Amino acid sequence: PLKDLDPCLRFVFLTGITKFSQLSTFSELNNILNISMDEEYASICGITEEEMLLRMKPGIERLAEKEELTYNEAVEKLKSTYDGYHFTWPSPDIYNPFSLLNALSASRLDYYWFGSGTPTYLIETLRKFDVAPEQIGGQYALPSAFDIPTEMMKKVTPLFYQSGYLTIKGYDEDTGEYLLDIPNREVRVGLMESLLEDYVPGIEEGSMSIVSKLYKNIKYGRLEEALRLLQTFLSTIPYTENTNYEGHYQSLLYVILTLLGFYDVDIEVRTAKGRVDMVLQTGGRIYLFELKFNKSSQEAVRQIDLRNYPSRFALRGLPVVKVGLNFDLDSHTLADWTIV
Repeated sequence: PLKDLDPCLRFVFLTGITKFSQLSTFSELNNILNISMDEEYASICGITEEEMLLRMKPGIERLAEKEELTYNEAVEKLKSTYDGYHFTWPSPDIYNPFSLLNALSASRLDYYWFGSGTPTYLIETLRKFDVAPEQIGGQYALPSAFDIPTEMMKKVTPLFYQSGYLTIKGYDEDTGEYLLDIPNREVRVGLMESLLEDYVPGIEEGSMSIVSKLYKNIKYGRLEEALRLLQTFLSTIPYTENTNYEGHYQSLLYVILTLLGFYDVDIEVRTAKGRVDMVLQTGGRIYLFELKFNKSSQEAVRQIDLRNYPSRFALRGLPVVKVGLNFDLDSHTLADWTIV
């Protein structure tokens, strides 16, 4: 239709979630200028931090008062929850306008953007391409791998980037690759919450209250109590065949810890003598998790000691807690654990 109306058109601006496809040599629009990654337009689709601080100070002050925060603390909360988007590199920090405006209007920090719709298609795409939760983000890619029409995609990266679940976080001048990662807390927690429901179909509503209690127990170092809660939670998950393998529990644990808001969660962390199954860093501790299945938690801790995993994290200056977890694949929950 646009091509037929060419004599009548003076200026056309096309925008949307996914990239406009220009596949035909002759019949499609062939004179479009793609500005998606142009530095000149980097801040056109959001609110910059400079704009927020300059124009929205009264709203931030009301939020700070209601949430019992200082002004600077409120700014940091807004930043970690709604900031983090970049559409090229270098780029100013871009806030999600929908979430930021809702938060300042209601004077309440919440996950507004993710609450506006369930990303069913995204979850189905992850399943289609067999992508585990821990594989989302933290990857380098050329623009030809993510700034392409989604009908041409061979991985989930283009869809996740163009729909806002991944964004640019860095750039490697030597290779021309961009670092893609999850933008902020709102997206990370919302995505993991959706994935949790996918991992535990038929989960009882009351079980979610168990998950919410895990956060404070882990945050304040009550790991023994947290693992008892985790054991109870896992025992409520209905049995399905796709849960009867080791990788499922590693991914599920990653989803739960990330859902709780812990940003520093990594799996398969390389050391000089092997790979740690999972590493969690809170404000005051580093937890090294080694997972076993139908064996013993003591054996898991012995592996941590034998391969001297803690030395990998010595320079961080935080106490290291070694945690051996043993899952029972018959009962589909934690059989025992050892904390050292």
